[in-house]
Amino acid sequence: MAEEKHHHSLFHHHKEQKPVEEETVYASEDTYDGDGMGRVSASETAVFTTSTEDYEKEEKHHKHMEHLGEIGAAAAGGFALQEKHKAKKDPEHAHRHKIEEEIAAAAAVGGAGYAFHEHHEKKETKEEEEEAHGKKHHHLF
Repeated sequence: MAEEKHHHSLFHHHKEQKPVEEETVYASEDTYDGDGMGRVSASETAVFTTSTEDYEKEEKHHKHMEHLGEIGAAAAGGFALQEKHKAKKDPEHAHRHKIEEEIAAAAAVGGAGYAFHEHHEKKETKEEEEEAHGKKHHHLF
């Protein structure tokens, strides 16, 4: 019974964890304390570790959220077009359809703005990761 098979459903599939790559950074700080008698002492070295997986995970998150923003913008845009069509076909309720069209258009613009924002957050995360690994950016313009 030690070799039981675990069946995962469609949405609860667990991936195997890959090992975390860490980069060790040493920063030394020298401090001197005098005791009034001419004796001086103390020196410290701090060790910091940074994880590259955090950058990758954050970049993936921003990419996912960017795609959700794009999907939301497309869905709201499609709904706005549908309401515009209904306003022409149903003159009795045209005013209501025009209002719903405007709301959907505003939601589409909001979704596109959110996707644009997440795109820039993704780029910033990628740049931070490259800077953490010592890659230089040469901006020509």
